[in-house]
Amino acid sequence: MKKLINDPKAVVVESVEGFGLAHADLVTVHPDPIFIMRKDAPVAGKVGLVSGGGSGHEPLHAGYVGTGMLDAAVPGAVFTSPTPDQILPATLAVNSGAGVVHIVKNYTGDVLNFEMAAELAQAEGVDVRTVLVNDDVAVEDSLYTAGRRGVGGTVLVEKIAGAAAERGDALDAVAGVGQRVNANVRTMGVALAACTVPHAGVPSFELSDSEIEIGIGIHGEPGRHRIPMENADGITDRLLEPVLADLKLSRGEKVLLFVNGMGGTPLSELYIVYRHAVKVLGEAGLSVERSLVGNYITALEMQGCSISVLHLDDEMTELWDAPVHTAALRWGA
Repeated sequence: MKKLINDPKAVVVESVEGFGLAHADLVTVHPDPIFIMRKDAPVAGKVGLVSGGGSGHEPLHAGYVGTGMLDAAVPGAVFTSPTPDQILPATLAVNSGAGVVHIVKNYTGDVLNFEMAAELAQAEGVDVRTVLVNDDVAVEDSLYTAGRRGVGGTVLVEKIAGAAAERGDALDAVAGVGQRVNANVRTMGVALAACTVPHAGVPSFELSDSEIEIGIGIHGEPGRHRIPMENADGITDRLLEPVLADLKLSRGEKVLLFVNGMGGTPLSELYIVYRHAVKVLGEAGLSVERSLVGNYITALEMQGCSISVLHLDDEMTELWDAPVHTAALRWGA
């Protein structure tokens, strides 16, 4: 294993410290318990947004702390949920009196720990709502979940719900927007090669040079099936087919297309996937109104990608376009 680390046990702490130093204009790092919060939080009268999860998916979630997205991010150990004693102080720190929305990916540890933190926050007088993200069409249950996993759609939920909070929407409205995004986005991923968790020192799973895993999760969970390697267009077809079958969109409808890298895939390859995905969606009579291409929710250095399709309405489009200024996403601000 070759990684730019010092001690496998210190990866998260040292990475978050470096992130805080690099983006000191945007965020403040709370060291113990560890969480990252928006520099100007709490913002008076604004609903707070808190998300988090296991580390190893950068820039998710710390990279989305800032104007127009999250108020705080809570990092767990690599591929491991943060604990309630991290989530609770982050929730309290960003509460301005308008309440807090937790955006939680559907993994058992995350769900339980955020639920406990929400109950503790409620006991301290903070009104909390939860948006559960479960956009992965690959499987109903996996090693980490009961039901569908939360994957690429998380980025879209955080951006759009974050914009709703930034414009001053009330607590239930912000949560409602996030839930509506989740209900209208579907994602499917593929792995070409596994990643190596620092403290494990060996790949999460084995794939031969001639194999790929369709429907992989962001922790290396197995997907729908393992098949011989195909070209980019063939793989794109395999990812989009179940996404479109699940969304059941009509011709003429508008979508956002998100091609996400898993950490070890060159941007040039992601654009090849995007190119064919636009063609497939066009043939289905769908209009690609907005796009996002790049490494936005990763699995360490895993080679592969995921494709997310979000069925847009006018409000979601407006909120997507709204100004955002974070380490990983910024436009209009």
